[in-house]
Amino acid sequence: MRLLLSIVLLFNSIQSCKDGSNNSNSMDSNYKYTNKLINETSPYLLQHAHNPVNWYPWGEEALTKAKEEDKLILVSIGYSACHWCHVMEHESFEDTAVAAIMNENFICIKVDREERPDVDDVYMTAVQLITGSGGWPLNCFALPDGRPVYGGTYFNKDRWTKLLQSLAGDYASNREKWLEAAEQLTEGVKRSDLLPINSEPAKFELDSLTKMATNWKLSFDNKEGGPNRAPKFPLPNNYKFLMQYGYLNQDEAVLDHVKLTLDKMAMGGIYDQIGGGFARYSTDIDWKVPHFEKMLYDNAQLLSLYSEAYKLYKSDLYKHTVYQTIGFIERELMDKTGAFYSALDADSEGEEGKYYIWTEEELKPILGTDYELAKSYYEVGKKGRWEHNTNILLRRKSDQEIAEKFNLSIEELGNKISTINGTLLKEREKRVRPGLDDKTLTSWNALTITGLIDAYSAFGDDRFLELALKNAKFITSTQIAEDGRLLHSYKNGTSKIDGFLEDYCFVIEAWIKLYQASFDIKWLEQAKDLTDVAVANFYNSERGMFYFTAESSDQLVARKMELNDNVIPGSNSSMANSLFVLGHYFDNKAYLNMAEIMLNNIQPHMTGYGSNYSNWGLLYLNQAFPFYEIAISGKNLIEKSRQINSDYIPNKMLVGDTKESPLPLMEGKFVEGETYIYVCVNKACQLPVTDVNEAKKQINSTLK
Repeated sequence: MRLLLSIVLLFNSIQSCKDGSNNSNSMDSNYKYTNKLINETSPYLLQHAHNPVNWYPWGEEALTKAKEEDKLILVSIGYSACHWCHVMEHESFEDTAVAAIMNENFICIKVDREERPDVDDVYMTAVQLITGSGGWPLNCFALPDGRPVYGGTYFNKDRWTKLLQSLAGDYASNREKWLEAAEQLTEGVKRSDLLPINSEPAKFELDSLTKMATNWKLSFDNKEGGPNRAPKFPLPNNYKFLMQYGYLNQDEAVLDHVKLTLDKMAMGGIYDQIGGGFARYSTDIDWKVPHFEKMLYDNAQLLSLYSEAYKLYKSDLYKHTVYQTIGFIERELMDKTGAFYSALDADSEGEEGKYYIWTEEELKPILGTDYELAKSYYEVGKKGRWEHNTNILLRRKSDQEIAEKFNLSIEELGNKISTINGTLLKEREKRVRPGLDDKTLTSWNALTITGLIDAYSAFGDDRFLELALKNAKFITSTQIAEDGRLLHSYKNGTSKIDGFLEDYCFVIEAWIKLYQASFDIKWLEQAKDLTDVAVANFYNSERGMFYFTAESSDQLVARKMELNDNVIPGSNSSMANSLFVLGHYFDNKAYLNMAEIMLNNIQPHMTGYGSNYSNWGLLYLNQAFPFYEIAISGKNLIEKSRQINSDYIPNKMLVGDTKESPLPLMEGKFVEGETYIYVCVNKACQLPVTDVNEAKKQINSTLK
């Protein structure tokens, strides 16, 4: 890789920056320039449709043109809520002199990473191999055949201009070096997720997870929660695993850390205290200053996390957080069809966070006699003080402390804060709103269904189930093709882009959740159908894992596998979890064997960096501890299931019917006029009971 090193050294004066959020261009004015992005539906691509750069969308036209003109390709990747994408656009892509250099020497392709995560993965991996880091905007240069040769993230105008000129000149005079660099780098991209099948017998012992947790604890921030570094991302799947591990393994230190983290996030500036919903991450160690963009996928997963945490910790703060966040999603991210939009920008009126922050001078006349209470509750002028005399509303004191200070009951305080929030929300809506990314992604919508069902499970609110079913109807009627394939993206009546593994795995998870909430067997049958489609089109039997793209999809320079968990669980870990559960539902040994092989492949890598394998860890827990198949048969099915769901029992699946059922786990369990509960492990059931508390005793006795 010496040639790659020489390329890096050649451009070592060029710095990279991290990612953020952005505003959209107005489409209502007359523009001097219009490029081929004008025909796209992605809000991010449309933001660049009037740049003087001759942008192309990713596709055959651009790639063919690069080969015909023998020009380097610039693959520039971002997303609509990306702040530094926005900055680079204004500095460079809207500059006619810079655009002239780009147009003369390169075929310039703009990619929405949310629409094309497959393209993003290939070129992000290349940039990480070259620079050791990544982020957005991602700018990767490639040969006309698409093989990457150099790249980085954000470049200011001066460095970008110098880089363009240097690359263009060097490509013209040192062609053989570039071909060699492309070959080496592409091979590195292909090998980056090469995981050979683990031939050792599968053996899942708790000791491995204990080692993983022990190493993980070294990075805990036990003062402010989360990791002991900044920036801090919520990473819901991490805390879902830690909570389940701490509960099953009776690790109080882990459970305390999870509660501290969830408390601090819900009371911090990363959470929109008056409108609900979490920002993408905190820029500091205190969860105070968010990167103000709001992503659907974060909030969907946090619904699940806080709903499950409520079952364990019974915290009113968690219930409030779930209800308020669902209110935010309904109000700001839901279409009339039941589809959910993707994101809100951080910026409005050209300033990050302007929509969400307040000065004391603004708050006093708006709140009147309630100002002092709001000031104390939301740390105005204290911990909430930010730049330019503004405040980020956040909390440091408990409701009990504030109630005592103002001589109020907890109920009176709650009513007053609700009134204050309503007043501020109404006033805030008069401001210029952040840009909305109004495309709908199948994978993120499926995550939201799961979040809503988890909220329904925790609180028994039928409205949450109704919202989930409405969105499921949208997916089944719009995002599933006639041949059973999923589609990835939707906007303005158009569904497009073949589904990725993330679409299949999260829809399968959502359908399983819908079954466990409604006990309508059609959801399980559809989950199985999608699983079979995924196995046929994505599975690599030689490696025992799934590709991210289908066999029939457009082939990139590398066909990647998503093995690690990140801000969203990895698609392979999600598939493995669903194969495990569906294997139990249908007594499908092939599914169970695939899940076992996948986990066994990953197992050797898990102990060193638990955060990267938390969703795999959940599957591991279901192997290391009893996994309960709770069968309910009879007319009181829904009532009994709600009672079971009121407690935190993470290592379980529910199966049930009010009549005879074709599912193997229900065979011989129906008795006319009675409702029986069977607690089973690996199809071996204890004596049936009619009382939920007796069933819970059976579970607790097994755990001990």
